[in-house]
Amino acid sequence: METVEAAVAQIQALSGSIEDVSHLNGLLKQSEDSLRLKSTVLSPYLDQLDPSTHSLGYLYFLEAFTSTPIIKERANEVVALTIRFINSCTAAQIHLAPDKFVSVCKRLKEQVMWLETPIRGVAALLTAIRKLQPCTEQLTSLHPDFVLLCVLSKSYKTGLHLLEDDIFEIDQPKDLFLYSYYGSMICIGLKRFQKALELLHNVFTAPMHNLNAIAVEAYKKYILVSLIHRGQFSAAFPKYTSSVTQRNLKNYTQLYLDLASNYSNGKISELETFVQSNKEKFDHDNNFGLVKQVVSSMSKRNIQRLTQTYLTLSLQDIANTVQLKSAKEAEMHVLQMIQDGEIYATINQKDGMVRFLEDHEQYKTCEMIEHIDSSIRRIMDLSRKLTAIDDSMSCDPLYLAKVGRERTRFEFDDIDTAKFCI
Repeated sequence: METVEAAVAQIQALSGSIEDVSHLNGLLKQSEDSLRLKSTVLSPYLDQLDPSTHSLGYLYFLEAFTSTPIIKERANEVVALTIRFINSCTAAQIHLAPDKFVSVCKRLKEQVMWLETPIRGVAALLTAIRKLQPCTEQLTSLHPDFVLLCVLSKSYKTGLHLLEDDIFEIDQPKDLFLYSYYGSMICIGLKRFQKALELLHNVFTAPMHNLNAIAVEAYKKYILVSLIHRGQFSAAFPKYTSSVTQRNLKNYTQLYLDLASNYSNGKISELETFVQSNKEKFDHDNNFGLVKQVVSSMSKRNIQRLTQTYLTLSLQDIANTVQLKSAKEAEMHVLQMIQDGEIYATINQKDGMVRFLEDHEQYKTCEMIEHIDSSIRRIMDLSRKLTAIDDSMSCDPLYLAKVGRERTRFEFDDIDTAKFCI
């Protein structure tokens, strides 16, 4: 295919059967360099191709066309062209050139960010992910880009829809780091703190040979969200955390560990003083908003502690004990905590007394039974998947060879030790 016209003719002729499309893919691979050299004149030829019928050929042309810098005046046109292709293309054809499809989608992300309109790429990238995935359990290279656009455009609910998928297959570790980190920011924005903790936990406990900046930033946010959601933080790492993380991570997050230590004292005035003295550092990390939520949450934790000691208490006594400015402020805190289900209490408006109650949930409603049943079924599915992964690893030649080498080494050590003891 020496000319662009010849390439267009080949694409139109070989976009029918699977065999023809596979043959076309081979021909287009041979023409990659020539297409890139002619990238500036490819735009008119895209109009001669149907993105749904000629998906593979259209993809090669679009990838070559967008490989060169595009002026801002034409960026809107290119964005619209790319979105139209993503929405119309056939999954079976783009699977023959997944790297090119990913490249086109990543350029779309860069262009909408350049135009400062990240929301334009959200729906298109979600469509692209679904077409690229063989199943919803696979993490693609487009997942981090999609979640980032959701963060920038504040499309949190759209991003959460993807975050609810259970991921079991990962191609590139960096994709997992970025996907989990950006995903945690979506969950924080929606006050889904438990899910945010899970995602942040996945970042700094993932296997790694060298500590990376993403893990450091994730651990900082993990400390803050733990204080907000749980009212406490444990510095102990799980056993499966990599040794490089356990040795070095705390050295880069000492400020946040000191914040957690101040929080555990339960004294708001001391915590506020610490926060104000380190405000510039928290601002530099873009975490000051979360830090302010940490300070605010201390009042809630102190009120929760009162429920473990008292049955009734006046709003003024609560204000004095928790170090709030007035009984009115204490009332607002208590009402918000009742609404959020954090405590169970009633307020007598006449005498300003708060009566703390027991949790009224009896765990026997239809909704609760359905929730428990759903959780059990999900755990059973997870157990089956883990069993299958374990069986697969047990038959993996590389894994068996590594285990065999380590076992031999340990056996020799045992023999030498035994001789020494004799």
